[in-house]
Amino acid sequence: MPYEVKGVVARAKGQEVSLETVVVPDPGPGEAVVNVQACGVCHTDLHYREGGINDDFPFLLGHEAAGVVEAVGPGVTEVAPGDFVILNWRAVCGQCRACLRGRPWYCFATHNATQKMTLKDGTVLSPALGIGAFQEKTLVAAGQCTKVSAEAPAQVAGLLGCGVMAGIGAAINTGGVTRGDSVAVIGCGGVGDAAILGASLAGAAKVIAVDVDDRKLDWARDFGATHTVNSRESDPVEAIRDLTGGFGADVVIEAVGRPETYKQAFFARDLAGTVVLVGVPTPDMTLELPFIEVFGRGGALKSSWYGDCLPSRDFPMLIDLFLQNRLPLDKFVSETIEIEQVEEAFAKMHRGEVLRSVVTF
Repeated sequence: MPYEVKGVVARAKGQEVSLETVVVPDPGPGEAVVNVQACGVCHTDLHYREGGINDDFPFLLGHEAAGVVEAVGPGVTEVAPGDFVILNWRAVCGQCRACLRGRPWYCFATHNATQKMTLKDGTVLSPALGIGAFQEKTLVAAGQCTKVSAEAPAQVAGLLGCGVMAGIGAAINTGGVTRGDSVAVIGCGGVGDAAILGASLAGAAKVIAVDVDDRKLDWARDFGATHTVNSRESDPVEAIRDLTGGFGADVVIEAVGRPETYKQAFFARDLAGTVVLVGVPTPDMTLELPFIEVFGRGGALKSSWYGDCLPSRDFPMLIDLFLQNRLPLDKFVSETIEIEQVEEAFAKMHRGEVLRSVVTF
C-alpha cells in the first residue's frame, strides 16, 4: 500500500520551497523504500530550486541522507528491511564499459527507482539526484542503498551521501594525495573542508586553505589546514607559491566552481601538478586559459564526480574510521533542524553561516 508523507518540494525556479503531501509507492523490482532518519541541506538542493541543474520542476528535494530500509521489492539482494544505509546517487550498473573495465566509480549508466513519487493530485515529482529525501520515507533503487554500521548517528552518516564524500574523494580518489604532498584547497565550505580533511587523512605535509571568509578559514583549521590564505587580502596564487618554496602545490582542489577560482588553481599548482575541480559550475560558465600553459605545465586537469567514490567500498570504510575516532565527521554538522526549516537553512548556507544544517526525523 503506498505511503503518504510530507516532503519538501520546489515548484518553480527561484520560488521558496513548500511542504507537500507526497505519495511514495511500494517498492517494485530492484527498488527499496527507506525510512529517512537524517538528511543534510546541500548546496545542490539549492541549485535545483534555482533551476541550476535543469528545469524538470517540480523537484522533490533532499539527497544527502541516511536511514533504515523499510521494504524491498522483488529481486533485491543488496539490502534487507532493517538495514541501516547511506543513500547514494550513483548506483553502479555493473555492465557498462566503465564497470566492465574495473572502474565502477565512473559508471556511465547509474540508475534510480523506476517508479515515480507524486503529489496527491498525481503530479510526477523529480527527486533530487534520484533520491528526494527531505521526507520521512523515500523510494530509491536498491543499489542506491549502502549498508554501514548502525552505530554511526544518522545525521553524521548521511553526510557521506554527497558533500563530505565529494570532498574527501576529491583529495584521495581523484587527486591521489599521498604522504608528503603539498595541497591547496580553494573554497572552504563543506566540500572544501572535506577535501582538507581527506588530504590530511592521506598524509599531506602541507594543506593550504583559501577563502574570502575568515570564519571559514577558522573552520578549515579544525579539519587539518596547516596554513590559511584570505584571498581578499592577498593574491592566492602568489601566497600558495610562497608557502611551497616558490613552486606551487602538488595538488590544488577547486571547491567553488567558478572560472576565476579555477584559473587560480591552475596557476597555483607546481609543474606536473594536479588540479581537481569538485566545485560545480553553472551551464553558462566558460573558461579561457593560455593553451601553451596547459601544455607547458604538464600534469593533470581532473574533474571529480562524487569524489570518484565507490559507495560499497568507501562508505563503510569512512564510517569505521569515524567510529574509531580517526575521522571527525561530526564536526560538519552545524545544526539539526526540522523539515519546516529547510528554506531558512538555504539562507544560512547562502550567507556562509553553517557547514551543514541537517534535517532529522
